[in-house]
Formats: sequence, structure tokens, C-alpha cells
Amino acid sequence: MLVDSHCHLDFPGLAEERDAVLARARAAGIGAMQTIGTRLGTFQEVVAIAEANPDVWCAVGVHPHWVAEEPLDAPDRLLGWAAHPRVIGIGESGLDYHYDHSPRDVQAEVFRIHIAAARESGLPLIVHTRDADEDTADLLREAMGEGRFAGVVHCYSSSPELGFAAIDMGLYLGLGGILTFRRSDQLRATVRELPLDRLLLETDAPYLAPEPFRGRRNEPAHVVHVAAALAELKGLSRGEVEAATTDNFFRLFSKATRPLGNPCG
Repeated sequence: MLVDSHCHLDFPGLAEERDAVLARARAAGIGAMQTIGTRLGTFQEVVAIAEANPDVWCAVGVHPHWVAEEPLDAPDRLLGWAAHPRVIGIGESGLDYHYDHSPRDVQAEVFRIHIAAARESGLPLIVHTRDADEDTADLLREAMGEGRFAGVVHCYSSSPELGFAAIDMGLYLGLGGILTFRRSDQLRATVRELPLDRLLLETDAPYLAPEPFRGRRNEPAHVVHVAAALAELKGLSRGEVEAATTDNFFRLFSKATRPLGNPCG
């Protein structure tokens, strides 16, 4: 089976036909999905999706775009949700300098609060970073020095330096549709050198559909194309990539349980 470690099943484009989206994912061999929170104000909707579907898990967090609108001054609200049986991660949280929808100092402050929640809850941190590689790496290193925590840099498509720095800190990297894009040669060259036991697969659906669906709405079923691209890069069979990345997901997100009858474990 495969896992889509990062998608947004509550977002427009997927929410309207969620049952069909989930059915296509299951038919494609996707045995588990994690739908990611981006606002606390709407997180109950995210949890409800996970409660209604035993193969869907969720993570709680405030995306850096929205931290000015939904400020956090302590990890308490995140920790409250972290106790929910369907919540397996903290995030997504991080730094986004591409759009700067929220002030950078506020993004950094709230990122640190998410890290504190991850450390205290024992749940993995889900890191969002865009056009902020150096600051993201520096903040993560500083935080690791204060106490270690697990996590994943989702939708990794950044510099080789950030990728190897994340691995050195013990973090995982999430690979999505960008890996299949024609102009992603540098990313593919980096991923070829990264250890397979630190890689997860994701779609970030409804965004960033892989080839041959680029430019269209993404969905969890399309993670099979990311798996195929990774297998080709690594010179492995698709089955080997499926087994490794699925094991990686359940090792990192250890609160999640494997489906019964999963041939990978």
C-alpha cells in the first residue's frame, strides 16, 4: 500500500466530492491519508473527516499564512487537540516568505510554539517552508538544541542544503508532485542522494498535481505517480518504494495504526 502523508481533504476542490476522492484513493492502493489543519477556527471540520474514515488521520496547526489572523501565544490549544485519538501530528507550521501574508516575526514566534507543542505532546512536527530555507534551518537547529523533537519538512522542493540539514537533524522529508515536474532536475539530483528511510510521499492535494495531471486539481490517488518517480530515481521497484515509505510514515507518525491486512507490516 501507499500513504499520502499530507493532503487537505477539507479544502475546496476536494470537499465537494470527498467520498469519490476517497474511493479513488482506496482503489489506487492508498491505505492511509493524513489531512492537515491550517486554522484552529476550522479544525473541527478536519477532525470530523478523520473521525468518519478509519484510513484518514489528521494534524493540528496554524499555517504561517494565517498566524496574524489566528494568533497563538502558548501551545495549550494545540496540546488540547493533540490528545484526540485521530490527531497524529502538529502542523503545518513554519515560515513562508513567498507571500508574506503574516509578519515574519509572528511566523517565527508561532513556529516556535508549534515546536513546543510537538516536543511536549511527542507528536511529529509538520514543517512548511517557502523561500525561507536559511531561517527555517537556523530556527530548527536552535530549537533542537533546546530539546529534540520529531518531524517532517513537507513538500520538500528547496535547496540541497536544507534537505541535508533536515536529515542531519533527524527529520524526514515529504516528496510530492514537484518531483515529477520537468524543471525539477536539481530536486531530483538531491533526492537521488537522500536516504530512502527518511522519505515520505505526499500530494498536498488539491495543489501541485504531479505529471501527467499538472495544472489540474490534485488528489490523494495521484500519490502513485510520485512513488513511480521516486522508484525510477532510486533504481528500485515500486513495491520497494511503497514498503519503505509506508514504513517511514508509521515509524514517524507512530500514533497512527496500520490498516488490517497491510502487506507492508
